[in-house]
Amino acid sequence: MNRQLSGVRKKTLLETLGPVPDVDPDRYGDGGPVGALEERVAALLGTEAALFVPTGTMAQQIALRCWADRTHNPIVAMHPQAHPLHHEDDALTVLSGLRPIKVRNADVGTCPEPFGTLLLEVPDREAGFVLPTWDELTATVDLARERDAVVHLDGARLWESTHGLGKPLPEIAGLFDSVYVSFYKSLEGISGAALAGSRDFVEQARVWRHRYGGMLFQQWPAALSALHGLDTVLPKLGEYVAHAKVVAQAMDQPEPHTHQFALHLPGDPARLKELSGKFLGGFWQDGPLAKTEVTVAGPALEWTADEVRATWQEFLGLI
Repeated sequence: MNRQLSGVRKKTLLETLGPVPDVDPDRYGDGGPVGALEERVAALLGTEAALFVPTGTMAQQIALRCWADRTHNPIVAMHPQAHPLHHEDDALTVLSGLRPIKVRNADVGTCPEPFGTLLLEVPDREAGFVLPTWDELTATVDLARERDAVVHLDGARLWESTHGLGKPLPEIAGLFDSVYVSFYKSLEGISGAALAGSRDFVEQARVWRHRYGGMLFQQWPAALSALHGLDTVLPKLGEYVAHAKVVAQAMDQPEPHTHQFALHLPGDPARLKELSGKFLGGFWQDGPLAKTEVTVAGPALEWTADEVRATWQEFLGLI
């Protein structure tokens, strides 16, 4: 079990990029690699503009704050498993006075409260990186539109979702009023995210980025690594998604929708972490069953189905 199946080793900037290109750095987010990245993301998503933001949490807060201003409605509907409800320390309420409500996708049309914004996460990480079908996704968006609500996409893992949804990035992004994407989760960048949408929305978001403390003096290292990810990792995600299906089948798991899937096992997470080593990585959460997340990326492509099956059976024997 000395080879790695799950997870991606974070590389230093020099390992990732080699010699740093001779480019003018950005200054407070203007120009340089940051500007080039914003233009690249807008072109990929088919939106009028995009804005680099240091973190995904900040990007989400900014987007939902902007939409609350525009809709004059502080209520934000989202799935009970949505990221802002579990991983952002109530920032929506504490910082912006917004009121998130829990609404399952199937209940968007019948929710008794008049929400101004609907947040949809694609894929649903907490459910195991599960994607809706295209018809399900468009139907949910249509239900929100019928209620005069705007729809924001938590697309932290949108890059790899095109393969499961069977649609290109611009068509998916075009369903939504705003889109957030991450640069470090799937693209292996250092950090950072982007908000994309109409030009006037992005200009409003730019003001709120400053207010939230996100207008750093220079962010070119993160931008360069993101551009590198778009060049070198994005084209490989289809291969990763396809091989994830091979890996999951060898482990007798349901077919994944992306190149990631959740794995639940009985046992103590600390013990499972000790035994799984590099095969499954060290990320284990406690719960009714211990949970880890399997990411099939570059290192995993070296594993054949037979090798995965044999090592998986060896691991099960240990626990």
